[in-house]
Amino acid sequence: MKYLIGIDAGTSATKTVLFDELGRVMAMASQEYPLFQPQNGWAEQRPEDWADAAVNTLAEVVKKAGVLQEDILGIGLSGQMHGLVMLDEEGKVIRPSIIWCDQRTGEEVEEMLRRMPKERWMEITANPPLTGWTAAKILWVRRHEPENYRRCRHILLPKDYLRYVLTGVFATEVSDASGMQLLDVKRRCWSDEVLKTLSIDKALLGRVYESCEVTGTLLPEIAERTGLSTAVKVVGGAGDNAAAAVGTGIVRDGKAFTTIGTSGVVFAHTSQFLADPKGRVHTCCCAVTGAWHLMGVTQAAGLSLQWIKKQCCQDYMERAQEEGRDVYDLINDAVSHIPAGSDKLIYLPYLMGERTPHLNPDCRGVFFGLSAIHTREHMLRAVMEGVAYSLCDCNEILREMGVEIGQMMACGGGGKSPVWRQMLADLYHCPVKTIEQTEGPALGAAILASVGCGVYSSVEEACDRIIREESSTDPREEEAKQYNRYHQLFQEIYRSLEDDFGKLARL
Repeated sequence: MKYLIGIDAGTSATKTVLFDELGRVMAMASQEYPLFQPQNGWAEQRPEDWADAAVNTLAEVVKKAGVLQEDILGIGLSGQMHGLVMLDEEGKVIRPSIIWCDQRTGEEVEEMLRRMPKERWMEITANPPLTGWTAAKILWVRRHEPENYRRCRHILLPKDYLRYVLTGVFATEVSDASGMQLLDVKRRCWSDEVLKTLSIDKALLGRVYESCEVTGTLLPEIAERTGLSTAVKVVGGAGDNAAAAVGTGIVRDGKAFTTIGTSGVVFAHTSQFLADPKGRVHTCCCAVTGAWHLMGVTQAAGLSLQWIKKQCCQDYMERAQEEGRDVYDLINDAVSHIPAGSDKLIYLPYLMGERTPHLNPDCRGVFFGLSAIHTREHMLRAVMEGVAYSLCDCNEILREMGVEIGQMMACGGGGKSPVWRQMLADLYHCPVKTIEQTEGPALGAAILASVGCGVYSSVEEACDRIIREESSTDPREEEAKQYNRYHQLFQEIYRSLEDDFGKLARL
């Protein structure tokens, strides 16, 4: 039996999982780290924290698994997209990484649009300039921290910084690079035109690989620290959502998934290059060679539930600790008794601005309809419903673009919630399924490694052998009708408040 490892560098923690070649978990470990918000709308993390977490968890799973060193063939990397990692000529981190949900770059986005019209950005990068994406962050550092920019010799994404730590190689791959706004997404290579327009030196960027290609092998010091061989291959890997797609079997047309992690994503596979001319959903290269994916993003999905849990659910957290249960299981139990629509309470989940469908860094979270009858449990359910309405916005745009989705999978931490899955099924008007494997991006990364190491001939073959369906949640007719009405009002509330969000941002 051969073994592969998937490392997923998320926003909250890095999770490392060792799988056998059939996708069965042999060992796993995770390590958390902090997120820093120096100002409202800013979000940063220390790349060194990711590196420590990756190496520590890698050593832990190798020790736990107890398999022969020579049978561990490869490592696949996954991680949060869009984060800016800047290294100096010695490979040292210059400043904390500005991560995906940071919204400080409004002026830089305007500058990008002055330098090149939106239509041309769409033609090359398949997406309009976005505040959360990497190019605008590079411009922000150049404008506000010129000394840091002058010191910069390498620009990497979060998971690609881990690649450098593990292998000494400066490289990325097509799915993650698609979210930098520097890649020609249709041609799957760096865009010389974009780099010239933004005056960014191409030498700062690593080589672009396909997701299954081998990018390097482990450095001797990393092999020694982790108990692995220097022959272990590290493949390109994928951004977290592209890796999650592989880890849930979304590798053919007609398949899609919804993930509810810190952010929420509706992700559809397509073998044809498609781009939304309005820029509401993102088009990126996917981890399957020669294919793409369409992706709508809700910035604060699980983050919204995490926020209200921290602010209002101390007793739930204490009870969960006493009973040895997950606090979110207690929340699910509590909100299951509240009717669909939360007794006329609606939540807009815009704690960190929004990407789909509004592309608005200024919008903010809203509770609409609060009255004296509402309890904390109503607010919790309204938060979950508001996230589901926003994900439904994403799904409707994909349908408008002609993407036919015959199978919707659910993954991520929120995907484990039967309450959330039922909301999605009711709003999507189709079954929402889960698979037996729950490792998502880590499994997807390991599958990519299995192809790069020759265990399987293609990603599709690997998924056919590994992915196993577990459950299916069917839509309910009456609740679906109720949610349709609330969803329409949810959309109208945003339109009514859109100008006011801008006024609030300018105060």
